[in-house]
Amino acid sequence: MEYSSALRNNSLPRRGDSEHVPCRLTHPLRPPPCTATGGAAAERKDDPNFFKMVLGFSDRGASMVEDKLVEALRTRESEEQKGNRVRRILRISSPKCAVGDVPFGGAKAGVKINPKNYTDSELEKITRRFTMELAKKGFIGPGIDVPALDISTGKREMSWIADTYAGTIGHYNINAHTCVTGKPISQGGIHGRISATGQWSCYVRILGMTPGFGDKTFVVQGFGNVGLHSMRYLHRFGAKCVGVGESEGSIWNPDGTGRLQLQHGPIMGFPKAKPYEGSILEANCDILIPAASKKQLTKSSAPRVKAKTIAECANGPTTPEADKIFLERSIMVIPDLYLNAGGVTVSYFEWLKNLNHVSYGCLTFKYEMDSNDHLLMSVQESLERKFGKPGGTIPIVPTAKFQDRISVASEKDIVHSGLAYTMEHSARQIMRTAMKYNLGLDLRTAAYANAIEKVFKVYNEAGVTFT
Repeated sequence: MEYSSALRNNSLPRRGDSEHVPCRLTHPLRPPPCTATGGAAAERKDDPNFFKMVLGFSDRGASMVEDKLVEALRTRESEEQKGNRVRRILRISSPKCAVGDVPFGGAKAGVKINPKNYTDSELEKITRRFTMELAKKGFIGPGIDVPALDISTGKREMSWIADTYAGTIGHYNINAHTCVTGKPISQGGIHGRISATGQWSCYVRILGMTPGFGDKTFVVQGFGNVGLHSMRYLHRFGAKCVGVGESEGSIWNPDGTGRLQLQHGPIMGFPKAKPYEGSILEANCDILIPAASKKQLTKSSAPRVKAKTIAECANGPTTPEADKIFLERSIMVIPDLYLNAGGVTVSYFEWLKNLNHVSYGCLTFKYEMDSNDHLLMSVQESLERKFGKPGGTIPIVPTAKFQDRISVASEKDIVHSGLAYTMEHSARQIMRTAMKYNLGLDLRTAAYANAIEKVFKVYNEAGVTFT
């Protein structure tokens, strides 16, 4: 499960990794030059520790901005002292949240089990006990750390966490249910949270995905929540899914697979689709969507990838060695750092909703509807005063799209609007950074550099001293 640190920005995301690494890091800031692998490097197994892999990507972005940030420090320290201060600030950054301007820390926690081996009753006991252990150690709370759903978890598990915390440690806390996001609507959840991670296709045109998705083919590896909703929105924009991969196997249909039928059962045996032999990641398509787990695209598989664009819906699906190969092959990789930030963004919206104890738009729905009606009436009366009413009243008939806009907006409409603004704004910032440092298709480094600059600015202007 995702574990977002509210009101603190003191750790890098662990993104579901089972290895718990201390937050005090001692690695050097600057990574080795990004040259083509060879010799001993080529023989090295491309299976890095996940946490170190994320640090490596972060360091690559940090190396782009370090000198500039050192110059920005207005202190009487020596250049070496300034450099040390910058490094300490950058090492506690939380890139994904920073990219979306979400004031969470982006930490991670989880239980290392295979949920398929346990009954629902056993999973509930495990989740509630896990919540209690977090609570006893002060690792969960509305203003401390706020978990959210992630791999193998959903709104059911989030509801168990909220209920356990509210019934124990948070018994006298009016904001107790704010301790977790991704909850069912009845438990304080928010409309649009589940589909948020798959809505990336609505915003990536800003990153250069032109002229659009019409007639494009795509392959999805991992048909969970993010894979399903990615397929859903890409279908809406005219793209065609030709392959789906899951743990049970992969299917292929060059004429396209049906989303509605697929989401209701196992993928194998799907009508008109054939079992796909080999790795679905190497299938022929325009867009490849790794939406399963980390380190799926490696140095050995990267040369055989045929997609022109890779959309990283999973956390860390591409290893650093594979990332270099994709850059050399001019394959655009839209990094997970940006692409699946929609989930934590809407988690932030849910967190704010719970703290305010009122649904979005609840206080303004009626007022806005009446205002829209009065606006149309005003236009009609103005026209009638100007031209008279020789044939009767002048009807003001809004178009279907305008009618949808002036009708009462639901909470889901407001959430989608806020998410669209956040993601589009973040995409523009990433593109400006890419152009500023002449990074070309290296959007990952641009995203990290952009996030690091934001984190540095916050700590530097706050006057935080690192010794």
